[in-house]
Amino acid sequence: MNYGFVKVASAIPSLKVADCTYNIQQIESLIIQAEGKGVEIIAFPELSISGYTCQDLFGQQLLLEKCEESLFKLLDFTRSLQIISIVGMPVMVSGLLMNCAVVVQEGKILGVVPKTYLPNYKEFYEQRWFVPSTATDETHIHLCAQTVNFGRDLLFHTQKTCFGIEICEDLWAPIPPSSELALKGAEIIFNLSASNELIGKHQYLLSLISQQSARCIAGYVYSSCGFGESTQDVVFAGNALIYENGTLITRSKRFCLNEQMVISEIDTERLLTERRHNTTFSENIRLTDTTKRIDIQCQTVNPAYNFELTRWVNPHPFVPRGNALDERCQEIFSIQTSALAKRIVHTGARSIVLGISGGLDSTLALLVCVKTMDMLQRPRKEVIGVTMPGFGTTDRTYNNAIALMKSLDITIKEISIKDACIQHFKDIGHDIAVHDVTYENCQARERTQILMDVANQCNGFVVGTGDLSELALGWCTYNADHMSNYGVNTSIPKTLVKHLVKWVALTSMDEASKATLLDIIETPISPELIPADKDGNIQQKTEDLVGPYELHDFFLYHFLRLGFRPAKILYLAQQAFIKQTYPENTELGMEVGSYDEETIQKWLKTFCHRFFTQQFKRSCLPDGPKVGSVSLSPRGDWRMPSDASSADWLADLID
Repeated sequence: MNYGFVKVASAIPSLKVADCTYNIQQIESLIIQAEGKGVEIIAFPELSISGYTCQDLFGQQLLLEKCEESLFKLLDFTRSLQIISIVGMPVMVSGLLMNCAVVVQEGKILGVVPKTYLPNYKEFYEQRWFVPSTATDETHIHLCAQTVNFGRDLLFHTQKTCFGIEICEDLWAPIPPSSELALKGAEIIFNLSASNELIGKHQYLLSLISQQSARCIAGYVYSSCGFGESTQDVVFAGNALIYENGTLITRSKRFCLNEQMVISEIDTERLLTERRHNTTFSENIRLTDTTKRIDIQCQTVNPAYNFELTRWVNPHPFVPRGNALDERCQEIFSIQTSALAKRIVHTGARSIVLGISGGLDSTLALLVCVKTMDMLQRPRKEVIGVTMPGFGTTDRTYNNAIALMKSLDITIKEISIKDACIQHFKDIGHDIAVHDVTYENCQARERTQILMDVANQCNGFVVGTGDLSELALGWCTYNADHMSNYGVNTSIPKTLVKHLVKWVALTSMDEASKATLLDIIETPISPELIPADKDGNIQQKTEDLVGPYELHDFFLYHFLRLGFRPAKILYLAQQAFIKQTYPENTELGMEVGSYDEETIQKWLKTFCHRFFTQQFKRSCLPDGPKVGSVSLSPRGDWRMPSDASSADWLADLID
């Protein structure tokens, strides 16, 4: 007697993007392992045969043919196997390409379920390649020389259970397909997914699955892409999850570099009992698609009423408070290191190269590089840190750069850029005494040339250090620090960079490294392209030139994440930095600056002007992982013409 238990598995195979032959071999390996452990149904991630991140390769006929060839191989492999396998692949239906789940057993395709809701926002643009299930009325298709059942509403009945399938974004819809499938009898829902990792998203995902399995009074088996998918702009941590009626039964390890499979049993007998007892569930079966409209007559607001905002406005929206900050930092580092690890493994790089200035951004990038090498069990000496003193380099930043590299035991190179820049000034006829943009950018471009050439010497690639705030303002030199082979900080705002470095310093560093890191945190932010003052101190301070980063990060969050107009952003900024007093200040972990209305408006104008005029730099950004809800990647979240006018946005601040 099995007492109603159905043994299921969620698997995350090793993967190579667009290598169908390799991928199907990994899938077969996990299927045979699961069969040996008595698994009855096993699910794999979305588009697991091809890889989810193929992008425009989905338009290549060769890739589609290789997917079908691989499915042929899987059918032949499973001819003598009782286990039911659910794999993901692109499928042509009536000349249309669909993102599908294919159900296989004993050499036969039992059915094909297309994805209904295709995300086409932020970093997702699936509608570029696929059409939804609603694009066709076909109920049968021809695949691998078989005529098979097709549709989003398929229910698969076995002797022990009934199950249905939805794919990734389907779960995030207001009314997921799984709701209807459960009302029609599905006791277990399988979800083939490719959800990427963002700060806070994982907890939201767990909550979403928990609630959906509870609402449906169903088992829910979730399999999501992991290591091996492209980290060009996003990162996939790999999530294998099994829920039963709102309760997590088992889960995989996130950010694992190896294949994974979790196995457990779902008690369908208990689920059926719960459904019988739950009269609301049975009422839903009868009352689906019935709504009643109620019109509420709105009263006009008293014109004498003076609106006043009473809710708290977070002055640092990118920085969580309290214990959540530690969790945020841990998650960010996991995303960054997993992303960089994938790029290292994919390229076969023997080393990674980055410039170390003694500033915050290069420090964070260096810490990510070191932790990535530790994760890959490779020597830290394969990280090559290059310090490149120039005309504006101060003793403080130089000494901190050297001390940090020594304490982290990486390879150190010191290459002065002074002579090369002096020669260049002579070549182009520039007066070295004129400290203009030519003087500054020459130094930045010389440093980038050195890094790229050192990377060529060492069979490595250059890791970029620039952060999200700099990209928003265009505070980087085009084709200089703007450029790298892979930018690990590309979606981390400056206010959060400081906390990340501090978190590493306080949680995992020896006293010497800790002291260096804390001093770097306190060092004024500067590109150090202008000579120091007579006392050897930094003369060129970024925040004096473009404004405080805590203001710009506030503007950026509300402008990009929420789409607010400048007038509203100004109003909220006044509330956050001028009007409100609150005890939460002490929980922020950082002081909140004090500004008057004129200052806030001045820097908001600067933000709007620079954001529009500097788009051309963002249009050709290097690859880099998205880690939060705001990103400026031209391949995902932000596509903007480089010649768009900022006139209306600036006028909004005047009106």
